[in-house]
Amino acid sequence: MTRLELLDLLIRQAHQNGFEFRQWYREELRLRWPGSKEAIAFLAEHRRYYALLFSHEFAQSFWRSGARITFQVPAQSFTRRLSTGEIGVVHRKAYTRRSARENAWLYHLREMAASGDPLRYMRRYLRVAEELDEDDSPLPDLPEPAPDDL
Repeated sequence: MTRLELLDLLIRQAHQNGFEFRQWYREELRLRWPGSKEAIAFLAEHRRYYALLFSHEFAQSFWRSGARITFQVPAQSFTRRLSTGEIGVVHRKAYTRRSARENAWLYHLREMAASGDPLRYMRRYLRVAEELDEDDSPLPDLPEPAPDDL
């Protein structure tokens, strides 16, 4: 999945929860609205998408308060002291985790800031990630603004 496709999916998921991308783009970036595809391409250049990912408005829409979230925790291997006193390697399988937090967006902003790659962190929370492998149909475009909205 390309960076453009991932950003498009993230914005669509936040849009379903009430995020107005066009309004955010004009207010936060102080730029004229070029259209959804061009705006996403602009954000993808030179890591400008950080402004979107760390925006409180986007985070609140992407992770709704009290909404149950589901994400995949990757497999892990680490060393620890066993009950016998020896140092051993522990292997944990990947698993699905579900949680509900009132301020989930604040938690995720902190975790995303601590992660090495914010887009990789966000990808774990896409609801359509499993469907993309099975369904190759194109996604519908976001609605374009009326001429008087420009």
